[in-house]
Amino acid sequence: MTRSRRLLLAAVAVALVAAGYWYQTARQLAAVSKHAKAVPAVPVTAAKATVRDMPILLEVPGRAEAYASVTLKSRLDGQVTAVLYSEGQRVSHGAVLVRLDPGDFDARLLQAEANLARNGAQLAKARADVERYLALQRRGFVSEEKVNELRTAEAAAAATVKADRAAVELARRQLAYATIRAPFAGVVGARLVFPGSAIKVNETALAVVNRVRPLYVTFSVPEKHLPRLRSAMRKGELQATVRIPGDQEQPLQATVSFLDNSVDASTGTIQMKALLENRDEHLTPGQFVNVSLALDTLVNAVVVPAEAVQQGPDGAFLFVVRPDSTVEPRKIEVGASDRGLTAISKGIAVDETVVTDGQLRLTADTLVHVKPARLEAAPAAAMAPPAPASGPGR
Repeated sequence: MTRSRRLLLAAVAVALVAAGYWYQTARQLAAVSKHAKAVPAVPVTAAKATVRDMPILLEVPGRAEAYASVTLKSRLDGQVTAVLYSEGQRVSHGAVLVRLDPGDFDARLLQAEANLARNGAQLAKARADVERYLALQRRGFVSEEKVNELRTAEAAAAATVKADRAAVELARRQLAYATIRAPFAGVVGARLVFPGSAIKVNETALAVVNRVRPLYVTFSVPEKHLPRLRSAMRKGELQATVRIPGDQEQPLQATVSFLDNSVDASTGTIQMKALLENRDEHLTPGQFVNVSLALDTLVNAVVVPAEAVQQGPDGAFLFVVRPDSTVEPRKIEVGASDRGLTAISKGIAVDETVVTDGQLRLTADTLVHVKPARLEAAPAAAMAPPAPASGPGR
């Protein structure tokens, strides 16, 4: 076979291989194109990023605490004759709650008053004796020594009368202690004693009274927030928003009134209290609540609906809809969240469109179909300014 013939055959072989490769590639491209045309756009809902002021909120759990709580105990040993309150009753200041048997104390008062009367008569006689003997002394009938002796007797009688008066006052006080009264207006708890119960001084609990208007909301804050807390409190009264879990009504407003003087080393938190008027008694001591503190405000922050923010292995991200209807996963930094909105400090610009629902089916460059109704309604509904907070109480 000549050299030119071999070259010709080689060229034909190369041409055949190239034609086969081209044909196979064309088939694959056609299949991919056909498959791409077969995959429909993923339906999603979306909203545009807007600008607004966003408060930086610190949200912590807390509990309601009585403004004052007293467990009433007797200052006397005795026996209960009457319990005059109902369980859970609202009582006024000075209302009678429990009566003890006053018989012994009445007798002691009568005895003390009798002793006072007897010794008072003796004092009157001693004073009269002193006056009479002074007159006799001036006429020279008695000595100075006798007059001094009578003056001593008068002083002793006066001291005895003074002691008797103290005994009478003590007996009156003990008789008054037989009536147990509410120390302030509040709510009395469960019945702890019954008529006939024997009680011991400063030992037997008779009733528990809680003052619930106003009351405290107690909560603990991580120590890392201390600088912002102190800064907010220096600017004026720091307001706390109190919400009852599961209660959809308007939240309650309280004023922060206490910041503890030390951090709990075991938990790394510091205790705080907020004073809440509780005029309608919506809260009960011991009740669990959620507390929000506005530490600062982000001015002109870029804001998106909270449901647009997703969490991944590298942190927070969201899907941004490009002009060609494909999506781009965008890593972001979250600044603050409030009332279903999230402020984005880095990663997104104003008027960019973000996916708020349907993220589970999305990856980079996925073609999406944005539902127009949601896209139009989101800025008006989700981005609406928050309703004004209520005043103290409700």
